[in-house]
Amino acid sequence: MLRSFIAFLFLVLLAPSALAQEAFLERVIDGDSIRLVMNDQNVEIRLIGIDAPEYRQEWSKAAKRFVVDFLTGRHIEVRFDKQRRDRYGRTLAYVYADTAMLNEALVRNGLALAYPIPPNLRHKVTLARAEAEARKARAGFWKQGGLRLTPREFRKLH
Repeated sequence: MLRSFIAFLFLVLLAPSALAQEAFLERVIDGDSIRLVMNDQNVEIRLIGIDAPEYRQEWSKAAKRFVVDFLTGRHIEVRFDKQRRDRYGRTLAYVYADTAMLNEALVRNGLALAYPIPPNLRHKVTLARAEAEARKARAGFWKQGGLRLTPREFRKLH
């Protein structure tokens, strides 16, 4: 019985951190893509569950600047969900600086939309809640009622 309890505690408390990897910032590409150094390799990360404005789209510079400020000089940790790569070969991840999730912070500050794509839905509710709170607070692009085009619509046109 005690062994089962200890095994349970290990799974609940320690296993999630075992799936995390430490990383160092190489550069910020845009609001939802960054390059990190992990295990002595440069890795392009696409942030899971969000969609930030595209290059040359309104609010794209603000989103990129937010990411730079959020990650610079902080302990970075990368955590994964079910699917680790997208169709472009980028690593899909939730990125944490100290204990705060970058994906969520971008949405909460009105600099990205919640954009769940199965099977990576671990933080779907958290990100949807962050977007609702950003809309209500009129944070970021929500102060103007949102973006003229969603990033997805913008990509289709350009």
